[in-house]
Amino acid sequence: MNYRPTVRGRRLARELRKLREDQGLTLQEVADRLDWSRATVSRLETGQTRPKTDDIAGLLNLYGVPSPDRDALIALAGETSRRGWWTAYADVFTGSYVALEDDASRIRTWDPQLVHGLLQTEDYARTVITAGRLLSDTGQIERRIDARRIRQTLLDRESAPHMHMIVDEAVLHRMIGGPGVMRAQLARLGLLAERETITIQVMPFARREHAGLDGRFTILSYPDPADPDIAYVEGTMGDVYLESLAETAKHVDRFQRIEEAALSPEESAHLIVKAARSGP
Repeated sequence: MNYRPTVRGRRLARELRKLREDQGLTLQEVADRLDWSRATVSRLETGQTRPKTDDIAGLLNLYGVPSPDRDALIALAGETSRRGWWTAYADVFTGSYVALEDDASRIRTWDPQLVHGLLQTEDYARTVITAGRLLSDTGQIERRIDARRIRQTLLDRESAPHMHMIVDEAVLHRMIGGPGVMRAQLARLGLLAERETITIQVMPFARREHAGLDGRFTILSYPDPADPDIAYVEGTMGDVYLESLAETAKHVDRFQRIEEAALSPEESAHLIVKAARSGP
């Protein structure tokens, strides 16, 4: 099973790389001193392998890291080794997104085609999964539905992240699953929009050119300043995670422009209700 780093795992990886660079050591020099392979050191610094406490202790000894910093990093390594609920669905989740989403304090998402997975009804999700994943096996479809149902409990936690979803008006009118499924989905959006932790906006057809024309993306933010924003772009050819300050700043700016061009949450709520009532 592939290791999928959490936010804490990525933080640990960044700290390990910084410590090595502060010592002026190369990956090969560290590998030679610890009798490891260069690839082992590299995987730890890029979050591609589950960190073992003994290995982290060995690195910290080499770098001469004293307590309390040493104790904090050892504890962080222990936290990254804990398996999240998503590990039971390794056949469903192929990337790190769900692990990163689970720790987020703020989720900003733009999509011109679909309601975000966290806000989908079961029937809407089933239709999207069946068609989008080109699946015909009922067992596979239902397993993905089960995983999505658990994933959605994130929004019901006491410490739920703030969810800000902006969709194109076309999302309200595309009859995913048929009129009944769409009416239920739109009704759910109306109820969710009443929560203080959820903001929903719609980009109306009246807006012609706007900053969201290049396609969907999500920005994940975290409560700890040590954890930078992550911009996530999902595609059929693979997922892309953008973490550099320049890349995430560009997506934050793009989202702000989309937000300004979209209808207000109040206007959007009215449009969602209107779409639900005007359906066939």
